[in-house]
Amino acid sequence: MQVLVVGGTGTLGRQIARRALDQGHQVRCMVRSPRKAAFLQEWGCELTRGDLLEPESLAYALEGQDAVIDAATARPTDSAGIYTIDWDGKLNLLRACEQADVKRFVFVSLLGAERHRKVPLMDIKYCTEQLLISSGMDYTILRCVAFMQGLIGQFAIPVLENQTVWVSGTPTPIAYMNTQDVARFAVAALAQPATVREVFPVVGPKAWNTGEVTQLCERYSGKPARVFRVRPVLIRLMQGLASFFEPGVNVAERLAFAEVTGGGQPLDAPMEASYEAFGLEAGETTRLEDYLKEYYDTILRRLRELDADLDKESKKKLPF
Repeated sequence: MQVLVVGGTGTLGRQIARRALDQGHQVRCMVRSPRKAAFLQEWGCELTRGDLLEPESLAYALEGQDAVIDAATARPTDSAGIYTIDWDGKLNLLRACEQADVKRFVFVSLLGAERHRKVPLMDIKYCTEQLLISSGMDYTILRCVAFMQGLIGQFAIPVLENQTVWVSGTPTPIAYMNTQDVARFAVAALAQPATVREVFPVVGPKAWNTGEVTQLCERYSGKPARVFRVRPVLIRLMQGLASFFEPGVNVAERLAFAEVTGGGQPLDAPMEASYEAFGLEAGETTRLEDYLKEYYDTILRRLRELDADLDKESKKKLPF
């Protein structure tokens, strides 16, 4: 198929593009800065410059396409707010799809969005889901959770470097998923009629709370962790203060997400029906313990190699 990937430079989007290429699809990626997306072109993707907030750029991006996989979302560095980028942008994209007669649409949403309407990103995901469901498009909605990749900066690196691990609220079990596995579902939807006009949870094999994730990092790094838990009332105070200042709007919106990750309500769901509909095997999905172990094994091996190289250089400088 001719597939347009929106958000191709993101953590998930690049994995979707890679997977789609590997499955034999012709992939076009709409990006705001082609120079920063050169790696996608090297893989074999066609690049087209476009912006969800520039409707005129969407018509060319959609020309000749059979399907769209939408993995785009606002970034912390974006100057505009989440509602501008994620909501206005999605409206522009869906209108452009209708005008271009592109009906197949795979949308990456978030699990539990309907329960957290006060959180901007969750509210937008919920509203976009409802918009697709009421449309005439052949949609597939993937309700995902947090990615394993995000745990590297939040837990794995701080533990390795003896820094403080900051966590919020009540420990919330989350069924983290590798972006490569989410990409498998997104691309598999294109070939599975059973996924058309349906909504599916797409989550990892097991839900882990912050304490359990920290213990995994301690086990595989061989170092103790220093954990500091931020009280929910403090996060709400920080959110309120940030919202007073225009440059802090994005900060306030993202602090609001602590309600989801620190609320104590598990982010998990049964996956049997999802694997069956997408024609995928549950045993091929990455387990969090395997993901973190591979990360630490790789990092610690490189550190040992670096120490060995430094030791060799030091010996060369000895006078004997």
